[in-house]
Amino acid sequence: MDVDSTFINEEVIDLIAFHAHVGPQVARITERAMAGELDFAASLAERVALLEGLEVSVLDAVRSEITLTTGAQDLVEAVTADGGHVALVSGGFTEVIAPLATEVGITEVFANSFEIAEGRLTGRTRGRVIDPSAKAAIFAELVDTYGCDPARTVAVGDGANDVGMIRAAGLGVAFCAKPALAHAADAVITERDLRQVLDLL
Repeated sequence: MDVDSTFINEEVIDLIAFHAHVGPQVARITERAMAGELDFAASLAERVALLEGLEVSVLDAVRSEITLTTGAQDLVEAVTADGGHVALVSGGFTEVIAPLATEVGITEVFANSFEIAEGRLTGRTRGRVIDPSAKAAIFAELVDTYGCDPARTVAVGDGANDVGMIRAAGLGVAFCAKPALAHAADAVITERDLRQVLDLL
């Protein structure tokens, strides 16, 4: 499952940008990237560069502003109770997402990581960039790791960067999604309630 605007209601980088006083600039880039108008990796680098110098303590404040999408906890509990596995695969940031995942009982988290020096963001990321191709590759790796029947796999997302994993899944779900993703999905949910994914299952 994607995270920003899917598992949670917010776009994390937009929240961070608000604290850095570059909210409107970053939000415009985010919107274009999710609509598939910009290369994701390039747009990520452009947005993160605008955050250079921001104190890392801001990430704690952002975590406190995040809200789970209605039904998120219910979905995780139902899938795991039936022996399934839930993973978060995000173009967002590990520093913000990982603690949230732990709280709801998810151990598989794949996201970007900020480069940090002397308590401040450097304006760069470190490690693997979670772009559309990485999301699809991680999905395939998880299927292999858990020995899943590909036909019984599900991917849920909202933006153009989720197309690869949506197409790879046995059931690809567009959740309150941009048109670029809705056209690629097997099912479309238009109400912000992840319990509707359980109805599809």
